[in-house]
Amino acid sequence: MTRSALASTFLPSPNIEPRQNGHKPDMLILHYTGMGDAKAACRWLCDPESKVSCHYLIDERGVIIQMVDEDMRAWHAGVSSWKDEEDINSCSIGIEIQNPGHTAGYPDFPEAQVLAIIALCKDIIARHAIHPARVLAHSDIAPTRKIDPGEKFDWARLHAEGVGHWVTPEPVDGGSFLQLGDEGQAVEALQAMLRLYGYAAEISGIYDGLTQVMVRAFQRHFRPSRIDGIADSSTVTTLHRLLQGLEQV
Repeated sequence: MTRSALASTFLPSPNIEPRQNGHKPDMLILHYTGMGDAKAACRWLCDPESKVSCHYLIDERGVIIQMVDEDMRAWHAGVSSWKDEEDINSCSIGIEIQNPGHTAGYPDFPEAQVLAIIALCKDIIARHAIHPARVLAHSDIAPTRKIDPGEKFDWARLHAEGVGHWVTPEPVDGGSFLQLGDEGQAVEALQAMLRLYGYAAEISGIYDGLTQVMVRAFQRHFRPSRIDGIADSSTVTTLHRLLQGLEQV
């Protein structure tokens, strides 16, 4: 059995099964609970009727609770995709972070909680040799459904501590942009870059609603100062630099 020494409690969830098709965890997915408090989240994640679970939950105080052994498949990702892999649950470890979410005020993540997130992520990454670019938000793998852990989540700080892939976002300068309804080779190139990074973008050359959703998800993680679904020069340049950086991590 694989458990983190950082977890103070093991609260087993019944919502588990073996990982499928020989998968081992090579992704780390971060969520927020979207619930009022950690106790309510724990009850939900351990309720057989909920059909959801996670490997770890981190409460507001930074207390780490393990619910599923890392060797097992937790039900945290739902319908999702990354680099054409659609069974994200079988190849990932899921961490739920207690935060009531956007519909309930979306408070800042407390310092004690952030420190615990960093410590747990570093522990998991080291034991499973997870690539920085495979430490992702729920919104990255399920952009049509999810927006967590959201734009307040400090991915830059995590990267500075050795967790995840990041480049300093290109400043928003009001330059050229692509938006809903545009068509052509520039749109096709944008879609190809998003897909190359991992997003489930369709390469059609048409800036449709799905492309807008993918761009918004990218911005929420990598250019959070403005989340509008418009591929301005800041967004495109940041994406290009991330792709270049893949060769260096």
